[in-house]
Amino acid sequence: MQNSFLSRRTVLKAGGTAGLTAVLAAAGAGAASAYSPLGSSPAQGEHQVFDLGPAVVQFSLMSAKRVGNILYIGSRNLEPARVVALDLTSGQVVAQTTLSNGDTVQAMGVSPDEGTLYLGINQKKKGPQPNLFSWDLADLSNPATPIGTMGDRDVRDMSVSPDGHVFAVGNAAGNPPSLWEYDPALGTVVSRGIPEPTATQARAVAATNTTVFFGAGSSLAGNSESSRACLFAYDRASGEFTLVTPPEMENDPSIRGLAIHGERLLVGTSSTLEPAKVAAMDLSNLASYQLAVSLGVTAKKFTNIGDDVYFGNDDGLCHYDLATNTVSQVDLGSEDLGEIWGVDAHGSQVLLTSSFGIVVTVEPAARTYTVVDLGEAGAEADPQKVMGIAAGGGYIYAGGNGTIARHSMSGAPTTNLRAPGEAKDAVMVGSTMYTGQYSGQGILMYDPNDGLPIRQVAAFPKSQNRPLDVLWDETNQLVLVGSQSDTEGGGSLWTYDPATGESQCFINPIDDAQLIRGVATRDGIAYLGGGGPELLDGGTITAYDPVKGQELWRIEAQGSGTAAMVVEGQNLYALSRNGFITVIDVVTRNVIHQADISVLSHGFGALINNGGVVYGASKTNVFRFDPVSFAVAAVLAETDAGWYSGSHLANDESGNIYTLRERNLVRIEVPVLSKVGIDVSARSVGRNSMLQVTVSNAENVPVDAVIATAYGERRFSNVQPGKNAFHAFTVRSASLPAGEVGVQVLAVVGGETVNSTRSVSYGAFG
Repeated sequence: MQNSFLSRRTVLKAGGTAGLTAVLAAAGAGAASAYSPLGSSPAQGEHQVFDLGPAVVQFSLMSAKRVGNILYIGSRNLEPARVVALDLTSGQVVAQTTLSNGDTVQAMGVSPDEGTLYLGINQKKKGPQPNLFSWDLADLSNPATPIGTMGDRDVRDMSVSPDGHVFAVGNAAGNPPSLWEYDPALGTVVSRGIPEPTATQARAVAATNTTVFFGAGSSLAGNSESSRACLFAYDRASGEFTLVTPPEMENDPSIRGLAIHGERLLVGTSSTLEPAKVAAMDLSNLASYQLAVSLGVTAKKFTNIGDDVYFGNDDGLCHYDLATNTVSQVDLGSEDLGEIWGVDAHGSQVLLTSSFGIVVTVEPAARTYTVVDLGEAGAEADPQKVMGIAAGGGYIYAGGNGTIARHSMSGAPTTNLRAPGEAKDAVMVGSTMYTGQYSGQGILMYDPNDGLPIRQVAAFPKSQNRPLDVLWDETNQLVLVGSQSDTEGGGSLWTYDPATGESQCFINPIDDAQLIRGVATRDGIAYLGGGGPELLDGGTITAYDPVKGQELWRIEAQGSGTAAMVVEGQNLYALSRNGFITVIDVVTRNVIHQADISVLSHGFGALINNGGVVYGASKTNVFRFDPVSFAVAAVLAETDAGWYSGSHLANDESGNIYTLRERNLVRIEVPVLSKVGIDVSARSVGRNSMLQVTVSNAENVPVDAVIATAYGERRFSNVQPGKNAFHAFTVRSASLPAGEVGVQVLAVVGGETVNSTRSVSYGAFG
């Protein structure tokens, strides 16, 4: 939330008078002076840091595979990455293995004899470390072992052919995806080529003894030049790829699911602008197929019970009737399933593995189901990396995968709230939290006082799927969200009016390439900071009318993509991904300060206005800007913060700041600071100069002040609230060199004795 606040400016006045306003306390100010905090308080002015424990703890998941009576489930966003074995008879976890690296297990495949489970991981850093593993299912007490490294960093899907070869696909930032083959007899991992150089990710693969089907498209870091859905058939004998995408699927962003079903290949897409598609292709003649329009925008994780085909979509479980070529939703009543990461047949039942950390066993014919909570079943839950945070109304909220942890400020137990997808960012409006929910979930709201669960209050085009920054526009009474389109490139500004329920989406408000990573607001104007997939992409800052959807002006000032923005007074702080801070006077539209702070912040940082002082956070530091000089200083160093996709910090009504140290939530209590301003000016008196100092008390209690200069010292006692004290120091010279005024203020603020000190620089005169 932004607060209106006047900023300090150095002013040279005509007629031989130089005015320098040193802004020394965060409080309301008149036109002549502004205020910012002094530099010290109790405990030598140090910010007090309190560890609140793990921010989000839940067993989150991203894959599942049934082998016999055991359902193997791969973890997500947990380190070390792990696989748990759920006994389907007892409903209990009976074994677990951890992997040597990676934070997510997204891909699973099983050997033809069902004796080996193959695993593929996601990880944050590309390197020689293994991303392919195997687990010997004959003895679950033995750990999974590495079997090799495929060159694409993240393994998104794998398939084991009947002759036992493992084929895997995925993505690596900035490079098109390959088809990879692991030969268990030779122990080798080999690339079989890149079929589509403009694809950004491959998320589906299915293999026979003769052919491997490779499904890819644009899903992460996509743009207008990226491929759409593309399906290739790889001939294992000749090593040739053949494009076999059904024309009806070519406009969808990507192929999302593949499976072999008898003599047919089942294909599902991921879409944004229209419903997803499913198809059944004849393996002996791929030009012969049937295709149906699905429900929702995702079709993945195929399985079958006889001729009945089932798959996961946005809302749960779908049935694909091959005889009638129709798709229907399997009705599970009010059960909210979140994102589906596993669909497995088990006799007459279908097993749904949900991002909520549950396994739902469905009897499709009877439309009945049972639910197993994996945490209660014994799956080990460790702290997750965190998405976004918010604080207010007595709670601190931290977003994870499929959940938002609600921490009580009064010490009550932490509660995990089910939330589909990921709360990338959030803002508090009173006691109500509004989140920007990935992927394509729009804006969700939660009010702990109304007794209702988290729910969607605004939906936006599915192509605008990745919210990045959420804040409250006090003037227009709107929730504002900056977002990114993973598939189309560019981004959008969302608005939501809680009073009316109305929402708007302004697509590509900067241009068709820049996403909206930073949003700030002042007096009803939104300031949008652009960026792109790569660090140096974008960086345009646009002033925008969020009601009319009109650009007002723009400036190119950053040199790299935006990381975060915030307004303090008429100053817009813009932090870039390469670690530059740019301060823009939004009234004059001039850049008034720019500095390299990359030693404190590099990559996806965050900024907030906390009572007139701008604080920032990066993966490694929490830092604070001086409102006068814009100098930056670390508040909390070496945080090694466990953020999933960019740093965050939030503040509550009392001015406490919340962020992460490692994967723990921390509260930073800001020192109590006196609100006293010092005006320093100079004037000529004959052959002499006068250095004039005015102390202005904006506190609601009396203060004592001592001003020390090179020309003498002056003590002011019992300066009443709202009153000033003035003294002119005589300088026996017609000119006045640059110097400093030392300021010490003593007051009782909030029941505490505050002794604040600071050196205030001023420029030369005469």
